[in-house]
Amino acid sequence: MVSKGRLLVVTSDVPFVEGGHLMIARSTVQALRQAGYEADLVLTPQNRFGRQFQAYLANWLTDVGQDGLGREIDQVISFRFPSYAVRHPRHVCWLNHRLREYYDLWEMLASQLSRRALLKEKVRRLLIHALDRYLLKKNVTKLYAQSQTIQARLQRWGKIPSEVLYPPPPPRNYRLEKYDNFIFSVSRLHPLKRLHLLVEAFKFVRHPEVKAVIIGQGPEKSRLEQLIKDLGLEKRFQILSGVDEKTVMDHYARCRAVFFAPFQEDYGFVTGEAFACSKPVLTTTDSGGPSELVEDGRSGFTTPPDPQAIAAKIDLLAEDQSLAERLGRHAQAFIATLSWEKTVSQLVLS
Repeated sequence: MVSKGRLLVVTSDVPFVEGGHLMIARSTVQALRQAGYEADLVLTPQNRFGRQFQAYLANWLTDVGQDGLGREIDQVISFRFPSYAVRHPRHVCWLNHRLREYYDLWEMLASQLSRRALLKEKVRRLLIHALDRYLLKKNVTKLYAQSQTIQARLQRWGKIPSEVLYPPPPPRNYRLEKYDNFIFSVSRLHPLKRLHLLVEAFKFVRHPEVKAVIIGQGPEKSRLEQLIKDLGLEKRFQILSGVDEKTVMDHYARCRAVFFAPFQEDYGFVTGEAFACSKPVLTTTDSGGPSELVEDGRSGFTTPPDPQAIAAKIDLLAEDQSLAERLGRHAQAFIATLSWEKTVSQLVLS
């Protein structure tokens, strides 16, 4: 088979963290190969906080012009900060996010700093904003945002134009088996993922049988376990860490619904994965990307980030399996409109 061209997918990475952006990047490589391109993944540095400029420089100096055999690379597709600093004359950036602490999470960061540290970070923030404006306006040929949330941030901070291109779910063993009476959540256990809302909601859940399963690991695990204990919910919650993909897929296939309500998530492929398994998603009005995909009352429920409001929707689903089935059918029909074949046709420059 004659190759249509050689493409590099480039995204930044930190050791021992398997973020959603990596799954999307790997899925992009796979989709490009299936479409007849030679494609490979390059992981570039994303240095720890305080060493961001070294990361920009490392990406700027990364050679993406030729492969290891000296053959020309035809195009680059980059993702998140600071991978869009790589240089290539045909460069599409499919943006996951910039360094959020200097954008939408700035107030959260600033509130934790001393006066001296705050002054230093304000200067660093101004420089990074300037760098990003240059790179995303001048260093890339085409800029896509993975959600309207990302697109709005680009406009607010930098007036940077972009088009929205939602990622399809990564290719996995999606299936529907049944609608057992439990709410499933899979996520990194981090404060921004707000799994505590699910735990606190169960204080107000009236249905006696419905339970919850959380799969994930991260710094919030001990806090969530303590919260479950404090609320006397040990018999209704299970937290699993270090499980394999089959276990995750089994829970998607069997749950009644999926809870996914992070704070202003860039995109959040969990929503698409739940939809691909014909499961409705419970999310919140301030979840960012997930709230764009969930049509309230049709493919899931969107509530305020309030435990009682979330509990009311859990009770509806727990008491009426046919409701979950109906919402799940609409969810699956929607996500089927997002295909990797269409996505590749937009990502590859003509």
